[in-house]
Amino acid sequence: MLCPKKYARIAGIATAVPAYALDQSDIATRVEAQFSKSAVVKRLLPVFANTGIARRYSCVPLQWYYEGHGWADRNRVYRTSALDILERATRLALERAQRRVEDVDTIVVVSTTGIATPSLDALLMQRLPFKPTTRRLPIFGLGCVGGAVGLARAATMAESQPGSVVLLLVIELCALWFRREEITKSNIVATALFGDGAAAVVLSTDAAGPMITASGEYTFPNTLDIMGWDVADDGLQAVFSRDIPKLVETEFRTVLDAYLRTQHLTRASIDRYLSHPGGTKVLAALESVFGLADGALVDSRSILRDYGNMSAATVLFVLERAMQDGAIRGDDWNHALLTAMGPGFTAAFVSLARV
Repeated sequence: MLCPKKYARIAGIATAVPAYALDQSDIATRVEAQFSKSAVVKRLLPVFANTGIARRYSCVPLQWYYEGHGWADRNRVYRTSALDILERATRLALERAQRRVEDVDTIVVVSTTGIATPSLDALLMQRLPFKPTTRRLPIFGLGCVGGAVGLARAATMAESQPGSVVLLLVIELCALWFRREEITKSNIVATALFGDGAAAVVLSTDAAGPMITASGEYTFPNTLDIMGWDVADDGLQAVFSRDIPKLVETEFRTVLDAYLRTQHLTRASIDRYLSHPGGTKVLAALESVFGLADGALVDSRSILRDYGNMSAATVLFVLERAMQDGAIRGDDWNHALLTAMGPGFTAAFVSLARV
């Protein structure tokens, strides 16, 4: 006789940011002064006010950005800072889950903003007393969709060994890659939008938190140039397309409905939407697709305001806020849908249920 499937549940979640807070209006003033002779920058300065961001965080102080830094220097900062921030997020998530480091059976690490070999999970195992038999899965290259895909992969691994403890770690240090010599629209938009942050999620089929019942992805054909990083001599160069909000408005609804049908659900079945806040225009497009009022994605908008776009980590900040203070706390919801989009160009979905 087949046993009923045991779904992964969220036992604990925590986020962490680096020490240096960046006020958005201050950054705009500094960018204007730095590129005062550039007509391109002057034309793009309103983007700082239009992002919906009040504050972001950086792993380096502002003075660091006024100096020249090559690949090796930036990546050294990435490795050191990523480990410090991940350690804090890990300890807090495990504390909230009432688990010990020694209880973790699997670590999944998602990051796209730096390179580490051995990977960050292996490096973290030298700092904290993980078991030497802990399974490791580092995932690279997902960009903004990585938080959702990482959560889906971690849930699958938890379900593959019922009762085991899976630790998902997501770290992105986007601000580290600001390139002060590049006066392009993509670089200025990235400077106005991205910040640094990390999240940790503890999953187990034996937990009592929200249940992850399903996940799915859709990669849009012929969209590789919509979002990503190009490799330049002095760092990673942001690639953006103005077509992202338009793609959401015209194509995302069909993809969303197709995914929901696989779960025998409709948009009307979803009580809460938890979406990666790629920007205010994307959030407005998502609200329209979901059939929500303008501004209804409250947790997504508040995370964007308080932290900026932290790439893959951001949607897990939204999830944490929803679980602690917002949309999926208490008994007044049954189904929630976590969504994100990123390089590929890929949309990812994670279905959550209260019971």
